[in-house]
Amino acid sequence: MFNLNDKQFIAETNSETGEVGDGTVFHYFQEGDLIWADYSGGSIKIGNIIGKVLSADVFEIRYQHLNKDGEMKTGYCLTTVSFTKDGKMQLNETWEWTSGGEGKGNSILVEKVTA
Repeated sequence: MFNLNDKQFIAETNSETGEVGDGTVFHYFQEGDLIWADYSGGSIKIGNIIGKVLSADVFEIRYQHLNKDGEMKTGYCLTTVSFTKDGKMQLNETWEWTSGGEGKGNSILVEKVTA
C-alpha cells in the first residue's frame, strides 16, 4: 500500500492536450483511503484534487484548476502508483477532461525529494 501524505510531485511527461508541465508542483495528502492535493505552477494558477484509494496501487481523483489564461477546467484521472529505480514514488496517470478542455491523455508525476 502506498502513502501519499505530505509528498510533493512534479511532472515528468504529459500528453499534448494536458496543461500540467514544467513548474507545476503537486502537494498530496492522504488519510486512509481519502486523498487530496493542491497544485500550482507553470500554466496552472491554482488547482485542487480530491480522490480515493481503489486498491493497493491504484487511486482515482477528480481535479479542477484555474489556468493563467483565466480558464476553469475539470477532469477525471485514474492513477497507478509505482516506484523509480532510485526509490521515488511515481504516479502513472490516465486522465480526461470533463469540463473546459477536450481530450484524454497520460502523464507521469515523480516524487520531488527535498533535502
